[in-house]
Amino acid sequence: MLDSGVGGLSVLLALRRLRPDLDVLYLADSSHAPYGERSLSQVAEITHRNVGYLLAEGATVIALACNTASAAALHDLRRTHPAVPFVGMEPAVKPARSLTRSGVIGVLATDATFQGELFASVVGRFAEDVEIVARACSGWSDLVESGSIDGSKAERAVARHLDPVLEHGVDTLVLGCTHYPFLAPLIAKRAGAQTVIVDPAPAVARQIARTARLRGTGVVRFVASKDPAHVESIGQQLTGWPLSVAAMV
Repeated sequence: MLDSGVGGLSVLLALRRLRPDLDVLYLADSSHAPYGERSLSQVAEITHRNVGYLLAEGATVIALACNTASAAALHDLRRTHPAVPFVGMEPAVKPARSLTRSGVIGVLATDATFQGELFASVVGRFAEDVEIVARACSGWSDLVESGSIDGSKAERAVARHLDPVLEHGVDTLVLGCTHYPFLAPLIAKRAGAQTVIVDPAPAVARQIARTARLRGTGVVRFVASKDPAHVESIGQQLTGWPLSVAAMV
């Protein structure tokens, strides 16, 4: 499992509830975070390199628990490694369309995610009869990476990006970055009880569980490409697990 940092833990939490037997190697590529502020070509190059590391470590299924990495590299990775099952992230516009009453859906993601062909493809396939309000939420991933998921600073950052989206009359919000579920309580509070929030992590976890047929022993290893002690501290805060994060070598 690969993410630019701790955001992918939202997918791992959902996966552990479904398949606690799976052996997982989680790579937090903190030396290149945040991905969402890089060009897609940069993210693609980084992601290919990190997938090579995971394969060398014995991975048999690769989960890109990062919307930006998926937008940048998922299709090419499948072409490059046709024998390897890849599970990626895409903005959950399809389920949101079935939930909206107003016909106006807000998609919250990184700028790079919106640039990719993957987002355009999802909108083209599933959003013909609804209005999509897309918002690049700069700074949200950084909040999660620093563990600032509540308090006045986080509330102001959420309001800065969320309020302009709500003004369009959205009644359904898609969390298009794996970091954002950790801000979901603040998003829900600001948006109000009438607004449905769609977190794709459980659906992606179900796809990983279906793809990873071999049973394991339930061992989860964590590695970070930079400052493993920080990743360990924030990861423990977000998951409640006693994590041990090693340096990527």
